[in-house]
Amino acid sequence: MLYLFLAEGFEELEAIAPLDLLRRAGVAVRTVGVGGRTVTGAHGLPVTCDEDAAAWEPDGSFAGVILPGGPGYAALAESPAVLAAIRLAEEQGKLLAAICAAPAILGARGCLQGRRAVCFPGYEAQLLGAEVSLDPVMRDGNIITARGAGVAVAFGLALVAYLRSPEEAARIERAIQA
Repeated sequence: MLYLFLAEGFEELEAIAPLDLLRRAGVAVRTVGVGGRTVTGAHGLPVTCDEDAAAWEPDGSFAGVILPGGPGYAALAESPAVLAAIRLAEEQGKLLAAICAAPAILGARGCLQGRRAVCFPGYEAQLLGAEVSLDPVMRDGNIITARGAGVAVAFGLALVAYLRSPEEAARIERAIQA
């Protein structure tokens, strides 16, 4: 199971586009609300999550974590559930994916040491230990980072390529006419 954590003020495109693309690819994804099951994005879109972070427990098929950016990224960085999920992904070599400002969370946890990563312009100094890239989406092993909302579809397709296959990502890209 892949877990997409959302907190008040999340950037809607950075969460919903990858979620949609992953589900099209048949990837099991659960949304987890930090601060309650219903969270509202930066532009007023309320989302009812599958579960509340206060009761979050990974299942036996834990596949990794996705963290969107937006003003809500700071609440993700303080969430015990998010930090536990990041730690578990690190320990098990599972997917750690973050977009926009959220790669700063991975940087603060030391996850980016010696890795290539990208983030929203202005957050580069927070990618502690990383080789900062200017690419729109960057994959380095089990870590996938992206610049922001403008590359949300490319980020989602990179997740599909990693979790399923490059061919599946290409099939979905053709289907959505990206």
